[in-house]
Amino acid sequence: MRILLAEDERSLNRVITRRLGWEGYSVDSCFDGQEALDYLAAVEYDAVILDVMMPKVDGFEVLIHIREKGDDTPVLFLTARDALADKVEGLDLGADDYLVKPFEFEELMARLRVLTRRKGASKSNTYACADLTVDTARHRVTRGETELSLTAKEYALLEYLIRNKGLVLSREQIETNLWSGDYIVGSNVVDVYIRMLRKKVDAEYEPKLIQTIRGYGYVLKEPEA
Repeated sequence: MRILLAEDERSLNRVITRRLGWEGYSVDSCFDGQEALDYLAAVEYDAVILDVMMPKVDGFEVLIHIREKGDDTPVLFLTARDALADKVEGLDLGADDYLVKPFEFEELMARLRVLTRRKGASKSNTYACADLTVDTARHRVTRGETELSLTAKEYALLEYLIRNKGLVLSREQIETNLWSGDYIVGSNVVDVYIRMLRKKVDAEYEPKLIQTIRGYGYVLKEPEA
């Protein structure tokens, strides 16, 4: 899943970006509100983490701008402004959540899972396709009774596929959602990761779930009878 982080404290920005990456998220990070608006105009995100007190455009103004455009991307404020009036203002402007610094990273992750679950209109952390299940809360993948061991990037790819089960995803869509905008990937990197994932998810099992749509991309679905 792809997250936008707008946090002007550079050391904290780096820490959060790194930790989110370890959890399998693709993260675009920036340091002021104008950069955040530029990213939001160019990319579709699964969630946005905004500081309130940022240079150029503050977090509240960023939120006002995207909500006025009809953008319902989940937004979580992560800020040192802990006054009740600030929390009320942020939520009334259209934020989905408000977390005060200092914070525990585990709580941030739990709140992100709730926000992205709402966006996907799913009431569960678990997604399934045939006998394949993905528990996004625990990053646990099983095929039948067997638990599969995936790398962080393999897991992120599988989660993206299963959250969009039945939808054909282009290589460009997959690349955009799995790698941050400042990371240059090779021309066949998506195909390489699909091949690696198939070895673990499909090679020893039936039915085969990861299907190629020639000239376009891939889809995760049960084969038609």
